[in-house]
Amino acid sequence: MAKPHTKRPFAVTLVAVLASTYLLASTAHADTEARFVKHTEAYGDVVVSTSTAKGNGELSDKAFTVTNHVVSEYAEQDTDGKPQKYLLVWAGDENIADTAVDDVEKFPESLRDPVNKVRNASVGPDFLAVIDVTKGSPSYGRLVNTATVGPLVENEPHHMQYTWHRGDAVYAGGLFSSVTYSFDVSALPEIKLNGVSVPTDTMGGSVPDAYWVLSDGTAYATYMGGPVVPGPYRYSDGSVRTGNGFAGGPGMVVRFDRNAKVLSESPAATPAGEDPKRCQSMVPVGKPSCANPHGIQLREDLDTMVTADYVEPRSLILDPVPPPSPYLFRRTVRIWDISDRDHPKVRSVSYLPNDPDEDVADPRYEDSSAVMEVAVTHQPDHKGAFVQTMKGGGIFYTPDITAPKPQWRKVWDDGAAFKAFNPDSGDNGADANGGWIWVSENDRFLYHTIMGRHKGTLSPDDPGAPGGVIALDISKLVNGEDPECDLHAKPKANDCPTLAGAAGINADEPGKGPHFGNADNFKLGPDGKYHETDQPTMLSMTDYFVARSGHGGDHKLWVSTVSEDGQISVDEEFNDLFVPERGWDFNRDAWPHGPFGNAKPHHSLFVVADKDVR
Repeated sequence: MAKPHTKRPFAVTLVAVLASTYLLASTAHADTEARFVKHTEAYGDVVVSTSTAKGNGELSDKAFTVTNHVVSEYAEQDTDGKPQKYLLVWAGDENIADTAVDDVEKFPESLRDPVNKVRNASVGPDFLAVIDVTKGSPSYGRLVNTATVGPLVENEPHHMQYTWHRGDAVYAGGLFSSVTYSFDVSALPEIKLNGVSVPTDTMGGSVPDAYWVLSDGTAYATYMGGPVVPGPYRYSDGSVRTGNGFAGGPGMVVRFDRNAKVLSESPAATPAGEDPKRCQSMVPVGKPSCANPHGIQLREDLDTMVTADYVEPRSLILDPVPPPSPYLFRRTVRIWDISDRDHPKVRSVSYLPNDPDEDVADPRYEDSSAVMEVAVTHQPDHKGAFVQTMKGGGIFYTPDITAPKPQWRKVWDDGAAFKAFNPDSGDNGADANGGWIWVSENDRFLYHTIMGRHKGTLSPDDPGAPGGVIALDISKLVNGEDPECDLHAKPKANDCPTLAGAAGINADEPGKGPHFGNADNFKLGPDGKYHETDQPTMLSMTDYFVARSGHGGDHKLWVSTVSEDGQISVDEEFNDLFVPERGWDFNRDAWPHGPFGNAKPHHSLFVVADKDVR
């Protein structure tokens, strides 16, 4: 076997590239500051402050920044002493790089200079938007701060952690830049930077997706793509896997400290490799593997972590082309032993089942295709977990993630929600493009966002399918000693999840629903402080997926109320003062940080200042 590569040779090249980007971005950032005062009149007085942190490893001499642009009018609002609750929204600047090459080539001759002629073409900074979601506050729905990151641009902001607890850092990833940011949000609405991880710090993987914060404040992150350099790579535990390079495979799980310093890298691929038919790659890899982990959740009390393999990310971050194989979409779920927190080890790899009685012409629309997200149960007497398939349109459940070989059964089909979004819809759940799933802390409901299907996807006369957000009552399923629900075998089982609530979002436009969401885990107590609750009363959703993917959405943020019995209602009053329409619109000419035009909101997170949480 070839000798595992070390960081040094490629790191020198990569550092040079990053340094060049750093200098270019620094110039752009300086220009931004020069234009700042001229373009923020609409927001009144804006207080600017910058937090700086040094990089790790090879870039330890470089400074990274987060610059706050706090709108003074909304920074200290309250109602009868009620403290403020915020949504943090990780958003990217929309620019010419979001346009597919084919579309650029179709521009008329008069627009062939796109940087100067196309709206939003120039590159601006990515940012965290801080939006007030305090019910009853005069600043409800108002933008309080835009915290821009620098000097790197074109991060393609993607995910943060699934939920936030008092004292946690906020971890946020750049899908294209392979950068992880750690933010200090203890003194909201102001945000500070704890630290930044760049590709030279995580050479064993690329394309970060999701984060889970542990009770000690460290975090695990899924890196979907392969080692930055093709070839064999030695991970923190001494094991070696051979990868096919950046955005390929196999991926890994990284453990970060609060400053985004790497504590360990752990391979997601098994030493023996996996099914060569179902685990294909755009570029052949040494041993076939489906190890492209996307969603991640864990139970510390069970020393167990679950990750969902989604897709070889080259098919996402390159200019889109029809995938050469339907088996670039993954069908596997990994269960990890995390008893040694710095060295998680894959305990089992499960291939999700398909309906044995259904003959699907295109394998990419099989039930098991594209396992995007995972949701664990939370109560001590439950050990189950759910996973969701984006292309297959199904939700699967296993009652015991500690079992040596967990058995997964299909318990929900997204097609069953379509008529609740739009009565004129069909019920074919294939390519429903579901995303976020989350189990309420009391294990009663599972919340789920669905983008829906574009017209013409399955056939020329396919009418498509609407999108929205749902709540499933899962109480019978998770409380049963021997669950029977299996849509492939027992579709009439009485312990299957039932639809408790549903709200259509852009439901008259197929394929335009929300991609990802978050549940509000804070409730105001009689002491005037926020306390964590096991039953959320509010959900947030965003409808943007990935640049050039065909799922650009409307760039909107949505908030809904959710009742104790699971009923969901979109909040019609949640919008911004400057765009008073249904949904909070990220398409605009200017922001507190300048005239950068439209932005792409991917992930939102409910957060409260430390002083206001007990």
